[in-house]
Amino acid sequence: MKKVILGVAMLATIGLVSCKNEAKKETETKEVQTEQTTTQEVAMTTTTFGVRGNCGMCKSTIEKAVNGIDGVASADWDKVRKQINVSFDDSKTNVDAIHNAIAASGYDTDKVAGNEEAYGNLPGCCQYDHGMEMSLKGEVKADETSNH
Repeated sequence: MKKVILGVAMLATIGLVSCKNEAKKETETKEVQTEQTTTQEVAMTTTTFGVRGNCGMCKSTIEKAVNGIDGVASADWDKVRKQINVSFDDSKTNVDAIHNAIAASGYDTDKVAGNEEAYGNLPGCCQYDHGMEMSLKGEVKADETSNH
């Protein structure tokens, strides 16, 4: 008789643990769905502006500075045109914060001068001409498209 009672008690315990795990899985699924819905409702803002720089290392540094800002979804600096295209959530950041992050990494934007100390620490190939044109339009000369 004791074996029967012990067996029933063990089955009941296993049943409760199983039910708790199923309930937990169901809750986790609902939370994930809620997060996905929220993400889809966020309106992204896109901006493009000039940033001085020379090479692929510049591209990496500039994009890393921008992508490090909370709310930035993407950043793409065009070496040839000397401009960056940024998509961001304007409820989390703004254009001024993006300009300031780039300037803090040592690069001039068309709105903020680069930090001189950070500029001085850039590799030689990244130390650009401070008078260089930004946001170039139209056709670009062949020598401007070469890689550094």
